[in-house]
Amino acid sequence: MRKPKICRMVLAMCLGSFVLVIFYFQYTGNVNQAAEQTILGNSWPGKSGRSPLQTLYDSDQFELSAVQAIHQGRRELLGRACQAYTKKRRVLIPDDLKHLIVDDRHGLLYCYVPKVACTNWKRVLMVLTGDGKYQDPLKIPANEAHIPGNLRTLSEYSTSEINHRLRNYLKFVFVREPFERLVSAYRNKFTRKYNTAFHKRYGTKIIKRHRADPSEEALEKGDDVSFEEFVYYLVDPHTQREEPFNEHWERVHSLCHPCIVHYDVVGKYETLDQDARYILELAGAEGAVQFPASSKSTRTTDDMTAQFFRKISPFYQKKLYNLYKMDFLLFNYSIPYYLKFR
Repeated sequence: MRKPKICRMVLAMCLGSFVLVIFYFQYTGNVNQAAEQTILGNSWPGKSGRSPLQTLYDSDQFELSAVQAIHQGRRELLGRACQAYTKKRRVLIPDDLKHLIVDDRHGLLYCYVPKVACTNWKRVLMVLTGDGKYQDPLKIPANEAHIPGNLRTLSEYSTSEINHRLRNYLKFVFVREPFERLVSAYRNKFTRKYNTAFHKRYGTKIIKRHRADPSEEALEKGDDVSFEEFVYYLVDPHTQREEPFNEHWERVHSLCHPCIVHYDVVGKYETLDQDARYILELAGAEGAVQFPASSKSTRTTDDMTAQFFRKISPFYQKKLYNLYKMDFLLFNYSIPYYLKFR
């Protein structure tokens, strides 16, 4: 006679474990208003006293400036691409939100994408959220910007707090031409002698699997991976069956979930300075911090990327394009001119 009662208890515990699943619908949902005021306070920084999200969408009621029109176009294009190319929808879980950095003071959610100026964006957010601890983003060491705990991510909040922020904060992401980003990641992680952790973690594995007759030194150090070998590693079906991609070459749509999280601003690396200035203006923070000017000296360019692809056969070019195809489609990047399978 006790079995039904025990079963009900087990069922209740199982259902309770799914409370962590986040049911997020843009601009909807019942959140206690008093709790919201506790989270946010009664006003926002900036001259208007409005949140960045209010500022963005209030401006849509009037004639748009050139910059506003560009960003409205990007939002609309992303929405259409999501409808066209994603058939299955799912709910978010906390693990999906580890790349979303929270600025509660200014009402911002930033999904960071490695190799798309994320170090400088983290520095800027450390200034904005640091209670005066930091003044100049460029004086913050790059390694300090990436220390877990210096900035809060959305995954650290309760379900109700997550839902509230997703509805009421300005959500932005910065993207980059997918193959330029990929070559930039390869150059940084596999051609710089100081990146011994990546050489040991990934280089040795890549050489063992994708180099014929490797030397003992190469197998031990993993510090001379060629771009061709890196491509073979990426398109090898065994790679993702073993473990997820490293964030430096993971696809943006897998890091930031742009067809589930409705991003209000899609910034692009190609227009980084202009887009960063626009976001800081929406947040009322343009007087508090200036986004660091982008460096041209070591930047991976379109022509440089083409040089790396010269030795990649059309067969592997096609496989690699298919792997990153969703990022090309969602963010309106055309098939690169240098690919031979066109």
